[in-house]
Amino acid sequence: MGRVLLGFFFGALLVPVAVLCWLQFGSVPVAVTDPPLPAEPWVTSIPLHARIEKELVNTPRISADGNNLVAGAEIYRDQCAVCHGFHGKPSSFAASMYPAAPPLWEKHEHNDVVGVSDDPAYETYWKVANGIRLTGMPSFRKVLTDTQMWQVSLLLANADKPLPPAAVDILHGKATPAPPTVTNLPVKKH
Repeated sequence: MGRVLLGFFFGALLVPVAVLCWLQFGSVPVAVTDPPLPAEPWVTSIPLHARIEKELVNTPRISADGNNLVAGAEIYRDQCAVCHGFHGKPSSFAASMYPAAPPLWEKHEHNDVVGVSDDPAYETYWKVANGIRLTGMPSFRKVLTDTQMWQVSLLLANADKPLPPAAVDILHGKATPAPPTVTNLPVKKH
């Protein structure tokens, strides 16, 4: 019995020391180019999905009408496209992120799903509002209003459906016409 307790004591002491050494001596894969730890995607996706389900807000506060979809496309262009790209124009660095930022306007290789259109809008809303730790996905809660977060979330939920032409132009990266500017007119001297 004494040997068992002694073995348990040394095991309980050696395991934390070994883990601390592993962390301290730079062996942990922390660079984007490092291979993932065994079961890393599985281990991180379980708590993410559990948290989203726990904080479920499944009723969008706005409708997916043309005006909201165009507004969502403008928000996407200004806030999201740098990482997630436009339709037919992927981000120049998204594949170099870990995990890679998904292209939200391209079909998946294995089916006809476009981006995250197979996710409910509330799931995308949660990710936009809260961000996802250690992925590069920031929280937009202090950047966008609640309405704006719903607009971009509804846009992405409808990525596999026909969208208003103005939204499509924005999502193809086409420049939108600049608003008219006021020119300085000569001032008459009295």
